[in-house]
Amino acid sequence: MTNPISVFIMDVSHSSKGNIGSELSEYLQQLEVRIAKWTQNIVATQITHRAGDELVVVSNGYATAYTLAFYLSRVWKFSNHKPYFGLSFGDIQDDVNTLNVETWIHPLMKQAREANDFLKKQQNRAQFHFRLADFSDEKSPEGFNVFGSQFETLLNVILTLQQEQINEQTEIQSLVCSLFLILTQQNKVSHYLGRTASTVSSHMKKGKTEAILDAFHNIVNVLNSLETDHKLNPYSASGSLQRNIRQIVSDQLHDYFPNIEGGK
Repeated sequence: MTNPISVFIMDVSHSSKGNIGSELSEYLQQLEVRIAKWTQNIVATQITHRAGDELVVVSNGYATAYTLAFYLSRVWKFSNHKPYFGLSFGDIQDDVNTLNVETWIHPLMKQAREANDFLKKQQNRAQFHFRLADFSDEKSPEGFNVFGSQFETLLNVILTLQQEQINEQTEIQSLVCSLFLILTQQNKVSHYLGRTASTVSSHMKKGKTEAILDAFHNIVNVLNSLETDHKLNPYSASGSLQRNIRQIVSDQLHDYFPNIEGGK
């Protein structure tokens, strides 16, 4: 029996500039702890911080790595040093809990590395990119692998369009988008920011919050739908993971969004 998993390899843009090395390293160690709490008792996950500004995550479920990556990108601390994620997903024979990510050699790790390297070479860098296995030489690929190359292209086109919308957001529009992802209700965002409901609604519309989050949720749903040959319910685990992340972050909003003066 194979296990469906996903991988991300995260790097930080311009990490050598701005003299933030030690602060960034400390922050990445904090993220290791946070991801462990987000996924605890919900989905098996291995996390390691290596090579200075690199974070590697291997987790059960096709959608998990992208889900974690997206939430990390929305609560990220350093606005001038944004993270970017090379992503892959597929099946392995091993149990995630038994993996040593530091020494694990597998095509999925290579694909995530290639996706990360693709982003690293971009001048106007996106934050997410998938690289899937190439089954073009196989006589009878199965499942989504039948159209793996086309599926990879479609995923990355959606992510590119989403990134353009994210890049166009002002600071307050980005904050409102992130808070709405966590709090899920406009009135809660309005209360936390001390702004009127109409002001928050305006920021959401101008910042294309609905389109950005719809793209995220649709990608997650599609990735979950591909786990057709596995006994576990991916939608249940994915939903539990997101609810847990939102609960943890909402209980510690001041810690996750420390730059909001007085929580406002």
